[in-house]
Amino acid sequence: RWYPGPEWATLGVLHTIGAFRKRSPKEPPLDKGFIPWLGHGINFKKKPSIFLEEMQKKHGDIFTVLIAGIYINIVGDPHTFEQILKESKEKLDFNGFALQVVFNVFGFQPTYSHHKIVQSNSKKHLRGKNLAVLNKAMWKKMEMVLLRTQGSAERKGSWQQDGLLRFSYKTIFQASFLALFGTEPEKSSEGNENATNHLMQCEEFYEAFQKFDHFFPEMALGMLGPVDKAKTQKLKEYFWDQLLVEKVFSKDNISNWLVELVQQMADVGMTEKMQTQFLLLLLWASQANTGPAAFWILAYLLKHPEALKAVKEEVEKALRETGQEAKSEGPSIDVSLDTIKTPLLDSAVEETLRLAAGSFVFRSVMQDMDLKMADGKEYTLRKGDHLLIFPFVALHTNPEIYPDPFIFKYDRFVNPDGTKKEFYKNGKKLKYYTMPFGGGTTMCPGRFFAISEMKMFVIMMLTCFEMELVNVEEELPPVDKSRAGFGIAHPAHDIQFRYRLRF
Repeated sequence: RWYPGPEWATLGVLHTIGAFRKRSPKEPPLDKGFIPWLGHGINFKKKPSIFLEEMQKKHGDIFTVLIAGIYINIVGDPHTFEQILKESKEKLDFNGFALQVVFNVFGFQPTYSHHKIVQSNSKKHLRGKNLAVLNKAMWKKMEMVLLRTQGSAERKGSWQQDGLLRFSYKTIFQASFLALFGTEPEKSSEGNENATNHLMQCEEFYEAFQKFDHFFPEMALGMLGPVDKAKTQKLKEYFWDQLLVEKVFSKDNISNWLVELVQQMADVGMTEKMQTQFLLLLLWASQANTGPAAFWILAYLLKHPEALKAVKEEVEKALRETGQEAKSEGPSIDVSLDTIKTPLLDSAVEETLRLAAGSFVFRSVMQDMDLKMADGKEYTLRKGDHLLIFPFVALHTNPEIYPDPFIFKYDRFVNPDGTKKEFYKNGKKLKYYTMPFGGGTTMCPGRFFAISEMKMFVIMMLTCFEMELVNVEEELPPVDKSRAGFGIAHPAHDIQFRYRLRF
């Protein structure tokens, strides 16, 4: 009998991983690189923006690349995004990828019913009148974090120094955590004492969260080594202990969003263990991106004095028109974002997200299908491949859409009369001109609350504090490339700033 030798086994493996794949006539241009299986994996991981820009120059607005054994169709034409985002999940599906990430990081497998509960509940509580209620709670907690601690006798009027990232991230984390997950029952009638106790309880939680989030990209992709696996498992166990449902529900002032979510998850059969794992997912989803975003907007404003001055004057004018002003006898501001108009601040927030948001929009190709591009050309996509949009390259830093794309222009998104600008590519108006929160049915359900957090943080810092960079000549740090594709970019290092109460 004849038995295949090792060379035939090798050929079989190469065939399985797609080494012999050829482009069919209607398929996008195919670029497998020169390394079997790995393909362009190294360049994509190290410098995704540069890699995708070079591939687009070489192949056009759609092409297929091999990355670590996976074939990914990259689409770079913004006018085609709408077609992709409205495609049915029977053809282009996000759930498979998302479920795998959730399992890798948080240890449980959500179902379609769980996803629907999150979507409907978030739509109910994280927009409109219910969002206004949550914003009010967030403002009060931010007052507690920033003003009661800074207003102590030994700090009043004196300059404090801190890392801008640490300050921004910690402030947003503590205020948001207390607004969403509640506070321990009051143990005394002294407001300042209770505030101090609440913040001390948040401190350890914040430090643990930073360590956990540091490992998130590797956890999501299942790329942790044995030592880091042990570290992240220990962190998860710490959070699971702190987020036991009975512990969380023993607190005061829990957000209605959180209460209803957990109750509805229990109603569809989610075990208490899974509910705790789900609470860790909610903690990460609500905290991981807003802190870095708050850092970037303060950093850009501090580096651009004309922007800082214009936004500050606009905010103070808007508050005066509602009869409010920060005074020496104490804060008298009660910000209601739906009653004050701040088009310059809105534009500055959107400009920050344009520059800092680097998420991938990912879909799995569930069946052989044709994709019609905006220019009329059609391409066949293969079942089992994947599709990826990278808005940072295709939209956010496209010089045809945004002249001087890497320069912060606080008023880029607003016309002189205060109306929102429109943006065009190839002479055609863009429906999607920024995509910091993804797109389609998988767009981040908490995006309105995240923007509200950023705006409230800036308003409080501008109205209640004086602040400046310690070294005004220092350039803003580059981004941490290891987190490319996973939300708001983190700076590669922190920068120092000074701040003090104005009253």
